[in-house]
Amino acid sequence: MTSYLIRSARILGAEPADLLLADGRIAEVGSGLSSAGAEVVDAHGLIALPGLVDLHTHLREPGREDAETVESGTRAAALGGFTAVHAMANTDPVADTAGVVEQVWHLGREAGHCDVVPVGAVTVGLGGERLAELGAMADSAARVRIFSDDGRCVSDAVLMRRALEYVKAFDGVIAQHAQEPRLTEDAQMNEGELSGRLGLRGWPAVAEEAVIARDCLLAAHVDSRLHVCHVSTAGSVEIVRWAKSKGWNVTAEACPHHLLLTDELAATYDPVYKVNPPLRSAVDVEALRAGLADGTIDVVATDHAPHPHEDKDCEWQAAAFGMLGLETALSVVQQAMVDTGLLDWAGVATRMSTRPAQIGRLSGHGRPLAAGEPANLVLYDPSVTRVVDPTETASLSRNTPYAGRELPGRVVATFLRGTATVLDGKTR
Repeated sequence: MTSYLIRSARILGAEPADLLLADGRIAEVGSGLSSAGAEVVDAHGLIALPGLVDLHTHLREPGREDAETVESGTRAAALGGFTAVHAMANTDPVADTAGVVEQVWHLGREAGHCDVVPVGAVTVGLGGERLAELGAMADSAARVRIFSDDGRCVSDAVLMRRALEYVKAFDGVIAQHAQEPRLTEDAQMNEGELSGRLGLRGWPAVAEEAVIARDCLLAAHVDSRLHVCHVSTAGSVEIVRWAKSKGWNVTAEACPHHLLLTDELAATYDPVYKVNPPLRSAVDVEALRAGLADGTIDVVATDHAPHPHEDKDCEWQAAAFGMLGLETALSVVQQAMVDTGLLDWAGVATRMSTRPAQIGRLSGHGRPLAAGEPANLVLYDPSVTRVVDPTETASLSRNTPYAGRELPGRVVATFLRGTATVLDGKTR
């Protein structure tokens, strides 16, 4: 295994220090370390962060390899600074059995760009009628700890309660896609004055907030762990804040696009901006940023949702929901949270590495950049800017909402257990 001496990196944005990576771990941290036998990486001016962990990634394999594969998706993840991603269950076949989650896990190990942690479905076939094999998936080689029907809401309160009760046996968590289906039937964008003017059926905030409130109460009632996926409204932030004030075991995530983009972009009728939950108002964006800054929202998760061009290059109402996020997440967080003074780099590390690793129960990720710890880290240059070019993404899909937009920062290197999966901005 190649050893690396990372010279003069600013760990969590602090003063420069050297890091020696050897045998999969951080062997030493200090100044003026010897480079004998090691490949030297000049990190002058670069920020060193623990490898990012994404709680919410769609890798599409098995079943939709035209949109993404585990190989292409994890390559994109490494380019974005991620050393672990949680692969959502809405594949074909659905990841609702030990066999399917183990297949995804093995594909991740073969690709080698980052760790792939499968998310198991809550219900059989995402059908919302009966619980999937939660225990078998938890006991499998993949050791599933997060379960979600993401893309669909577990709308049946009794079923949701049973799921929350079941996962307590192995310290699991139910990650809920909060969307009341009756209130969002054929909904296309955020409900408001603009949706009426554009003639697109509105998606009311209450459809998200009502489910979150119910599930917080259920989690408290059975004393279990609830994680709320892609929070998008100011009201949702307040409900999560209230639940946490009660001491309930509730965590929540926000997506980069909900921290930066607003529903005004729907006025273009460009389906690249069609996402679930929808882009919301500027007031909601402000509330999400504040919630992420004060810890109400625990983590940033990408909800990376690749689609082939035929599913996006069509009229708005026929287009699929979702957008790419892995390769741009850190840049968007820099623009929305760091450059605005709402977070420092230590805060970014907490929300994009430490907390997601804790929620997913990943012992080898999200660790401090200290001697003896696993060498999972990213080197990031916050001083440069770049114009996003969809043709340059590692993903098989091109549905990024940032095409042509100038974003700050660039991932220079990503190390997974001491191996450079990205170096000089390129995968290896």
